[in-house]
Amino acid sequence: MRKTINMPILVDHQLQEQIPRDILDFPIAFYSDELADLPNRAGPVHWHPYFEIATAQSSVLHFQVGQDHTILEPGDSIFINQNILHGIRQVSGGKPDPLPIILFSGTVVAPENSAIYQKYILPILACNSLPFVVFRHENNLWEDVRQQIHAAYRAIREKQECYELMVQRNICCVWEAIFRNFDSLPKSEASPIQLNSQVRLQKMLSYIYENYAKTITLADIAGAANISRSEAGRCFQNYLGCSPVEALIQHRLQTAQRLMQQTTLTLQEISVACGFHSVNYFSRQFRGRYGYSPGKNRSLGK
Repeated sequence: MRKTINMPILVDHQLQEQIPRDILDFPIAFYSDELADLPNRAGPVHWHPYFEIATAQSSVLHFQVGQDHTILEPGDSIFINQNILHGIRQVSGGKPDPLPIILFSGTVVAPENSAIYQKYILPILACNSLPFVVFRHENNLWEDVRQQIHAAYRAIREKQECYELMVQRNICCVWEAIFRNFDSLPKSEASPIQLNSQVRLQKMLSYIYENYAKTITLADIAGAANISRSEAGRCFQNYLGCSPVEALIQHRLQTAQRLMQQTTLTLQEISVACGFHSVNYFSRQFRGRYGYSPGKNRSLGK
């Protein structure tokens, strides 16, 4: 969800969202309280083939969507188009924001081969200049949209009889509001170069997350996208504010932190599993990144 990359709870090794299998039966997934489990209350830049709606409830949140950055204050919600790189970090608040999130397929509104899908879903899905929409809490235009979003959260949590129909109706209302206001929504036109850079970054991130346990060079990362090392560096700096090698090290550290939380492997075993040459080097990198030793991380159950 920050300029630095942090180990996701909801994404796999390729930064693809770990969507529950039953989403094919009911094409909606719901998450909340994930920031509490993320280091520094921040998630990674990732992507998934679903639309996303998220809401800041008690804190100020920073969203990166593509190369754009926006702030959500408590009560604000955001819609993110599918297959768009995005990440989040909490920038204020004493406690982790609950951050309810709904992921959904356009098929929750209508089947892909239907006239409704072609008329109402595709124009938004295919609009490269509309990576996201923010529903500000002080904007009366979006009052009904915010109510529909919160009603969907409530229905999914309570799971009363016919809740699927209720959620479907809520999302259809949100979608209708987006479609009706489509022409007046702020656009962020992405150039062909920017779109190409995003594809390249996705390929390089996928390579890192598939091969982080091995010895990886900058040339290897760049080669995953068939570009030069300098161009790879520009892609990472533009989207993540770090170099490809720094992104690799950060992911290794994030993976190590997850292994310390979820397994009983020794620090030596974790070090090797995450691609570090020695446990001492791993410990130095970990302390430099998080401000405390791996051993303390494990003892505190962080």
